[in-house]
Amino acid sequence: MTASRRVRRQLAAAVGPLSEACTALVEHPNLREVWPEYLVLQHQIIRATVPLTEAALTRARGLDDQLREPLAAYLDEHVDEELHHDEQLLDDLELLGLPREDVLARMPPSSVAALVGAQYYWIHHHHPVAFLGYVALMEGYPPTADLIETLAARTGFAPESFRTFSEHAELDPGHKDHLDRTLDELPLTEAQEAAIVASATVTADLNARAIREIL
Repeated sequence: MTASRRVRRQLAAAVGPLSEACTALVEHPNLREVWPEYLVLQHQIIRATVPLTEAALTRARGLDDQLREPLAAYLDEHVDEELHHDEQLLDDLELLGLPREDVLARMPPSSVAALVGAQYYWIHHHHPVAFLGYVALMEGYPPTADLIETLAARTGFAPESFRTFSEHAELDPGHKDHLDRTLDELPLTEAQEAAIVASATVTADLNARAIREIL
């Protein structure tokens, strides 16, 4: 079994609580009121993705093991893949009546700080390869066109306010494939693969916790 399949299999076994939280969100009786809060939460997470990737890239370039060049090459490309998604989400929120300055002024909850902070710790104090677990979770379950249609119908919000979600539905499958190819090509040790799985699992758990908090 390839590294990517092993990682995906273990993540699938751990993602249940996040799937349940997402289902509860979509089926929430007051989804129109809850949805903007969910988008604020997603912005608080997404705005950290490029800085996290840049931190991992800097650390990868300073490694003295076999992962230095291939990991840095992947992360360098990943920065470009993630640019400006946070700004697009702010645009979507403005269409829902939430000014970007108000969104940016809100303090993220501890669940978001823990989610992002865990990645910084592992990047700087363990090994930047762990960050690939974060990427595996965040881009491994893209929204579908049917889901976006359901959300628009249940909230009554204009389709234009789902632009960021629509772009992720289009782009994330390709990003997932890119990551899986990278996982299969990297000369990972058993411990490094375990770090990726641990990172992905924690990311799923804290995402679920953050969603449950707003519900």
